[in-house]
Amino acid sequence: MTNTKGTAVITGASTGIGAIYADRLAARGYDLVLVARSAEKLATVAERIRARTGRQVDVFPADLADAADLESVEDFLRTTPDITLLVNNAGLGGTLRLVESDIGQMTTMIALNVTALTRLTYAITPEFILRGAGTIINIASVVAINPEILNGVYGGTKAFVLGFSQNLRHELEGTGVQVQVVLPGATATDFWSIAGRPVELLPSAIVMSGEDLVDAALVGLDRGEFATIPSLQDDGLYDAFETARLSMAGKLSNAIPATRYRTAA
Repeated sequence: MTNTKGTAVITGASTGIGAIYADRLAARGYDLVLVARSAEKLATVAERIRARTGRQVDVFPADLADAADLESVEDFLRTTPDITLLVNNAGLGGTLRLVESDIGQMTTMIALNVTALTRLTYAITPEFILRGAGTIINIASVVAINPEILNGVYGGTKAFVLGFSQNLRHELEGTGVQVQVVLPGATATDFWSIAGRPVELLPSAIVMSGEDLVDAALVGLDRGEFATIPSLQDDGLYDAFETARLSMAGKLSNAIPATRYRTAA
């Protein structure tokens, strides 16, 4: 089949949101490279998509929390000329309170959610700039702006993804490279069981299907949105949030402390 859109690289593509992105992007005309730890699960996803779409689907088994595996994926991104889209989806979650969490697991979460995403973005961005085209989709979470609702380290990592994406969009303005950050709410994937809280324990009214989540995110991408929050019914709330944040720009650094912090004479 003739390739019309280049190759999309998707991390965390063996299950859940990543596997659904793979399905949807193949249907849109992308060839795929699927990255995740489990070679067996990746092969199953790849075989299913090849049979349904006829696209070229390659697998790249790698543990992105492992430095050597991460470096191999970085090298692939830097040296493969037909990559046109990167979905940074791989990540770990957490639902336990910080004081109840294992510090080793928290460190691995930071390595995957923050370090790997940063390094993979850094690997592909210079090539996208040279071409004047390319798309980067970073999967964050609503905990990026509401960190109190789940594990604090998890919320912190996703706040990083949002902030990193905001700066990336700013730096890439005018280059032809599109940046989108997606902030899912509760989504019916194996994220919850891995994080220690089965999704069945959540109220069904707040849980979106993975298919609906990805389809909505792709609508946002098509519209050129930067931040896509599929569960937020009133987009004016996020606009107000951004307006309030940006209204402080230029007022956050001053040689003189604010009056409220001055010692009374």
